[in-house]
Amino acid sequence: MALKTYNPITPSTRQLVTIDRSDLWAGRPHKPLVEGLKKSGGRNNRGRMTVRHRGGGHKVLYRIIDFKRHTTSLEGTVERIEYDPNRTAHIALIDYGNDVKKYIIAPQRLSVGDKVIASEDADIKVGNALPLSRIPIGTIIHNIELKPLKGAQIARSAGTYAQYVGRDLGKALLRLSSGELRMVPLQCWAVIGVVSNPDKKNTNLGKAGRSRWLGRRPHVRGVVMNPVDHPHGGGEGRTSGGRHPVTPWGKSTKGMKTRNKKKSSSKMIVSRSKSRR
Repeated sequence: MALKTYNPITPSTRQLVTIDRSDLWAGRPHKPLVEGLKKSGGRNNRGRMTVRHRGGGHKVLYRIIDFKRHTTSLEGTVERIEYDPNRTAHIALIDYGNDVKKYIIAPQRLSVGDKVIASEDADIKVGNALPLSRIPIGTIIHNIELKPLKGAQIARSAGTYAQYVGRDLGKALLRLSSGELRMVPLQCWAVIGVVSNPDKKNTNLGKAGRSRWLGRRPHVRGVVMNPVDHPHGGGEGRTSGGRHPVTPWGKSTKGMKTRNKKKSSSKMIVSRSKSRR
């Protein structure tokens, strides 16, 4: 996919950079694989706001993605590549025959008409899914399970991947995009290749309204608030806060580790990412 720029006929198009989607499917999604999506506005099941700056946004349909590729051992054909408003990566509609169709996360260099399969004996080819025990060391993979049969959880967003760097004691050693080294059981499945749409990180929304279309509300700086609203608030004139950066609840926002030390999955992390050491 290429980046698309615009002539500056309006202030918002001067900085606007988007993804050229001319090669993607222009019609509606496959109807049996979509469902309604209710917006939470950043609120939990008790109605309390747990994530700030969420709300509004365009009405969208959720595409049901097959993250458990190993449940279908048939060979499928890529019918089309589509845009998905719910994620940064593109998705591919796979036709397995007998009116069986499923959406998967589309990897790079997967084209319409290509054949894909999820099998222990599958070829090491882009789009194929295999258990980690059958994948050669050094392979670039995505859509990786953390627990057997649970479905893919790692490397699902645009342009992400992990490198299979080794195996030991029934575990596969993976290097993630962040630099983290993590162990994953060899029974877990993964897909060969890199997730599609790597140019997503180079886009520019161009105006605040485009963020509102995505459901992102404005973010107000703490230093412009009143003391009752934020620890950085108040003061005569403009100030830089007068203290180390903190959240509205007084927690440090630079360098403080928030991961629970007693989390059971910590034993699977060999080394953390470089930015979190």
